[in-house]
Amino acid sequence: MRLKSEIPDIGSTPSASVIISKYLREAIISGELAENDPVRQDVIAGLFNVSKIPVREALKILEAEGLVVFHRNRGAVVATITEPELAQMFEVRVLLESDIMRLAVPRMTEGHLKKIAKACDRFINEDDPRRWAELNWEIHYAFYEAANRPFMMDMIRSIHDKIERYLRLQLSVVDGLIEADMEHRKILQACIDKDAEKAAGLMKEHIIGVCRDLYSHLPGFTGFDETKKEK
Repeated sequence: MRLKSEIPDIGSTPSASVIISKYLREAIISGELAENDPVRQDVIAGLFNVSKIPVREALKILEAEGLVVFHRNRGAVVATITEPELAQMFEVRVLLESDIMRLAVPRMTEGHLKKIAKACDRFINEDDPRRWAELNWEIHYAFYEAANRPFMMDMIRSIHDKIERYLRLQLSVVDGLIEADMEHRKILQACIDKDAEKAAGLMKEHIIGVCRDLYSHLPGFTGFDETKKEK
């Protein structure tokens, strides 16, 4: 296992496991650690000059996020998401995010709308591709915040975390960022107009479009049935 990213100095900080998990998360999302790559605890401990304890804790954090899995004979490896699993994740996104959008729009205040607009501005003005998926989540969080459904929000965030590496790929394709920004702003306008059904419909189309674009850039992947129905 070879990691090229600069290793942060964590010293004896009690949050060593959090720092290590953040570093490994970025390595996985960026593709520096590929699917099925082993994540050796002794190597990571050596890189950070710590014992295996914070490394093990960091890997448990990533396991909970669905980014690594533990195998009896191999230890921790970067998790693989199969085509059916990825398709199901997008199907669940469509269901949850269109529903929470319907709940959020009637409750939105001027403050919520301004927060969404500012999140959109940060997204389109960001030059660092490593931050695009993170800022994309900020937009979606801002859209749904007014719904006041923390359990639904946690479920949605969990899916975003699992597929962030793929979202970064989708946003990096030609015009991916610009297209996403245009779609976000159309949804925002529907929110301003207090049209919950239109906002929910646009969010559904947006997620389906992301899936369709993503699958077109993943060799061998064909997408899920919902995309075909919506064409």
